[in-house]
Amino acid sequence: MSERINVYKTDPKAYEPLVALEKYVAGTGLDMKLYHLIKMRASQMNGCHYCINMHSRDAMKLGETAQRLFLLDAWRETALYTEKERAVLALTEAMTAIAGTHVPDDVYNEAAKYLTEKELVAVIMGICAINSWNRIAIATHTPLD
Repeated sequence: MSERINVYKTDPKAYEPLVALEKYVAGTGLDMKLYHLIKMRASQMNGCHYCINMHSRDAMKLGETAQRLFLLDAWRETALYTEKERAVLALTEAMTAIAGTHVPDDVYNEAAKYLTEKELVAVIMGICAINSWNRIAIATHTPLD
């Protein structure tokens, strides 16, 4: 891959809004293992090697299993995920592929069934955050750590 601009080195302030959004999500009390599943699934869909690498390591530090991370791309085909996780993963996929699905009511309602209103807001904002990070990392060819 060709070298591209390093956003942080060029203008660190450009990251401040997304860092603030991450701090908001972390401060909501949302289960961070669930948040890393969101980050991993969106990053898989977007093909973001940097974020897949980062969030798989972070998830494992929180106790997530390698098996669940390896099978995340096929979450519908296994019983390894709870109903709540499945609902959140479906919402993550719908929001990540929003142009194709526009987040169908059944997907939204299923997530809302398992989440409090505060959790639902945190999940929605977290999905927005990781999709933004993915787009920055992919557009700039951010190298692995």
